Amino acid sequence: MLISLINLSYLIGAVAFVWGLRLLSSPDTARRGNILASIGMGIAILATLVAPISGGDNNYLWILIGLVVGGGIGWVAAKRIAMTAMPQMVSVFNGLGGACATVLALAELFKYYDGTMTMGLGQLGIVLFTLLIGAVSFTGSMLAFGKLDGRIKDKHVILPGHTIINIILLVVVLALAVWLMIQGSAAGTGLMVVFLVASLLYGFSFVAPIGGADMPVVISLLNSFTGLSAAAAGLIYGNQIMLVGGILVGAAGTILTVLMCDAMNRSLLNVIIGGFGSAGGGSKGESGDQVAKEATVTDASIQLFYANSVMFVPGYGLAVAQAQKALKELDDLLEGNNVDVKYAIHPVAGRMPGHMNVLLAEADVPYPKLLDLEDANAALKDTDTVVIVGANDVVNPAALDDPGSPIYGMPVLEVWNAKNIIVLKRSMSPGYAGIQNPLFFHEKNRMLFGDAKDSIQKLVQEVKNM
Repeated sequence: MLISLINLSYLIGAVAFVWGLRLLSSPDTARRGNILASIGMGIAILATLVAPISGGDNNYLWILIGLVVGGGIGWVAAKRIAMTAMPQMVSVFNGLGGACATVLALAELFKYYDGTMTMGLGQLGIVLFTLLIGAVSFTGSMLAFGKLDGRIKDKHVILPGHTIINIILLVVVLALAVWLMIQGSAAGTGLMVVFLVASLLYGFSFVAPIGGADMPVVISLLNSFTGLSAAAAGLIYGNQIMLVGGILVGAAGTILTVLMCDAMNRSLLNVIIGGFGSAGGGSKGESGDQVAKEATVTDASIQLFYANSVMFVPGYGLAVAQAQKALKELDDLLEGNNVDVKYAIHPVAGRMPGHMNVLLAEADVPYPKLLDLEDANAALKDTDTVVIVGANDVVNPAALDDPGSPIYGMPVLEVWNAKNIIVLKRSMSPGYAGIQNPLFFHEKNRMLFGDAKDSIQKLVQEVKNM
């Protein structure tokens, strides 16, 4: 009877995972999807806690301590985290998931090498695979966190010929795995520790050359790695719900990675080999013999107030300034003046997939107002004024007309097709890809320098006074 109830609980949990994942595909239903998937996970955890085990007890005290400490840390971190740091939190939590899989694999291997338990060749291969993928996900995610948080610069972790180094490391790791399988329990813990260290080192080295606008892709890829390691851990323990959950996360992360690569018109191999390059940015208002034209708050507010259509292009700068609610207020004022307002969302805007969608949802911007890349580019030709708030690389025309640019070939929002452009930025500094944007010097463009939130609030006040 108990086994039947546990299996039924696992089935309910799996259905909740699948349905929750389905709801996550739309910002309108994402919150409900997240809650539903969380409920499914809660049911799966409770079912696992009461499941009978052979050869020991459930160590409920340690389990309770882990739940309280881990849950408390996760709750506090999620409550305190700023939207600008959401990608960093995702990287850390994802890395900890990989670390959990690594620890589980290590526990099984230590028992195997000290003779406490036996393993067949297939089971040993699964455990080693879990260790490898979990370790790569852990150190790779931690390095991604360091890069996203500005604590680690690309130049400090990229070595000459880094691609060759990565290939050599991968060959070494795979060779060690094969040798461990051939030697079996005779290999001993020493060689297993060498394999662990090599796997951790490869995860760090794997992510090291990836930077710039490629970071959303690597986050998705590492997320799929964590899912695969969880699925492999499910195979180790014969736990169906862990296997299903891991497969869903791995598949979702893989699909998202492919979609992100397609959105950037690049192959996954191209992303892994090396991220976008970097180039120095110009000083405020000029680059060489080019000078950007500035706009005043009054000029910009008049242009917006009397426009028939306005399109906002949000970027990471919007998140940094926490200006989404001020932007929504400006949106409401313009809509009240019969101005058609839309938002252009580039797939890699921000520092992680869906970053801008979540940010605008927080400000209660209706989902139908958010246009994807293709729809936005089609609408830009009939748009009176485009307002770019903190976006940079995703509106860079060099992606289309400069073969020498590191972002050449990446689809971008073709904002220059609109009648007028206003760019809100603190300075003329380059974006995350580290390259200057010729759009800033375009004849249709005017720069409104300053903090995005402060500039938008001034625009709101000017529009109110009209």
